[in-house]
Amino acid sequence: MIVENGEWTITGLEYDDPSCIHSPQELIEYVKKVGFLPLFGGDIPGFSAEEHTWYMGWWTGDAEDDPWIWREEIARSREVAYGKFFDKKAGFISLEWLPYFANYRRKGYDFDALYEDGYASRRSKKIMDLYIRDDVEDEDDMWSDEMILSTQVKKLAGFGKGGEKNFPGVLTDLQMQLYLVMIDFKRRRNKKDEEYGMPVSILLPPEAVWGYKHMSSAYKEKPEVSGERIRQHIFDMYPDADEKVVNRLVGK
Repeated sequence: MIVENGEWTITGLEYDDPSCIHSPQELIEYVKKVGFLPLFGGDIPGFSAEEHTWYMGWWTGDAEDDPWIWREEIARSREVAYGKFFDKKAGFISLEWLPYFANYRRKGYDFDALYEDGYASRRSKKIMDLYIRDDVEDEDDMWSDEMILSTQVKKLAGFGKGGEKNFPGVLTDLQMQLYLVMIDFKRRRNKKDEEYGMPVSILLPPEAVWGYKHMSSAYKEKPEVSGERIRQHIFDMYPDADEKVVNRLVGK
């Protein structure tokens, strides 16, 4: 997006452009092809879902044309990962590239080891404790797949009035580290069990979605090697990209 006269403007394609993406499944296939992709445009021209979709379709509320709605369907599909992965902004990562991002962003640590070695905050742990089962030994069973709205996570983890601060920031950091991903969106319900408000994200540890074996499959290489692998892939796609911009997106 760009700012014109104080307003945000989408910089997408014309509807009849041959390269324009017209459905969530087409966007999924494009993410699989390129490996990973921010949702909105930034400082690398062409490197976003925004720039490959119809610019008039955004925020129309029409599920057929609106990529803002597609992102919910894509997260729900579990064919690619969705979350705040790029400079604390939303985007997609293919399952092929997900282990490399996890290895690099986590410094090769599972969350419990990260916390024990002093690299994770107490506030992060209070959130992750909602998703980690301590009474099991099998790595694939220790991750809870309970569908909790992020608004409920905030309350259950002790954030909010009189409690812990900066829930959005801590939740974003956990996504940047690939300890949590968005896998669905649901509207909240009132006491009459009626839906209200905007859809709210549901997050899970990626291990609960795609398994520990897959998520740890890049642990065999040093985290910095995975980071350089990601960095070089961007340069392969966009040779003229600014190095500082690439480093910021990779998380260097």
